[in-house]
Amino acid sequence: MRIFIAAGILFIAARFMHAQIALSRSEISKSALIGLFLHAFYLGGVFFAISKGVSAGVSAVITSLQPVFVSILAVKVLGEKLRWSQFAGLVTGLIGVVLVLGPTFDGSVPTVGIAAVFVALLGSTTATLMQKKFGSGIPMLAGTAYQYIAAGLVLGVAAIATGETRIDLTPKFAGAMIWLIFALSVGAVLLLLRLLNNGSAASVSSLFYLVPPATALEAYFLFGEKVNTQGFLGIGITALGVWLVIRRTN
Repeated sequence: MRIFIAAGILFIAARFMHAQIALSRSEISKSALIGLFLHAFYLGGVFFAISKGVSAGVSAVITSLQPVFVSILAVKVLGEKLRWSQFAGLVTGLIGVVLVLGPTFDGSVPTVGIAAVFVALLGSTTATLMQKKFGSGIPMLAGTAYQYIAAGLVLGVAAIATGETRIDLTPKFAGAMIWLIFALSVGAVLLLLRLLNNGSAASVSSLFYLVPPATALEAYFLFGEKVNTQGFLGIGITALGVWLVIRRTN
């Protein structure tokens, strides 16, 4: 439901801003494919894994391998050059993420959940490369809306097939839905696609390393969750890694 609402908002925004809405068959096909990998496989895979008992920490560490895979594959697929300092930054950032999330690991990890996280990793990696290769020439608002429609159809069929279509209409659900639609589906995703259209895949992907440290800090200030010395050390190392990747050299 969230995905279809977001698609509608983007179409309305495109018409209001007099942006192009009608796309060619090729543009719709490419947008739909990107949407399947980014929204159905990536986000759907993570949510499914967590529902099967995989901790948020384990999910975050596995999906945090995305910048490494994107940077390596971008050399071949996109013809991007990877500096040694960027490679060092990718490794450094990954070490920082592991340090931040280390205390969240537990011993029991369901196999089906781990498989779903790796599907999510495959989805985010593929979507990033496809968006960089094909997406820059597609109108952003309409293209993203078609991404959501394609992903929504797939996830809708999956929900019906598994019988997981029940919704509890509570104030908490409404608040979470509003946040997910406007902050994530509209704001964050459009920002991500714009960054990919204007920057290298390696540099943009390295920003994903900042998600676990940022989450730890937000939880500290908003919910009083403690961040130990290892966590603060990991936050600093992650920031250093991202800086090494995105810094410009003369």
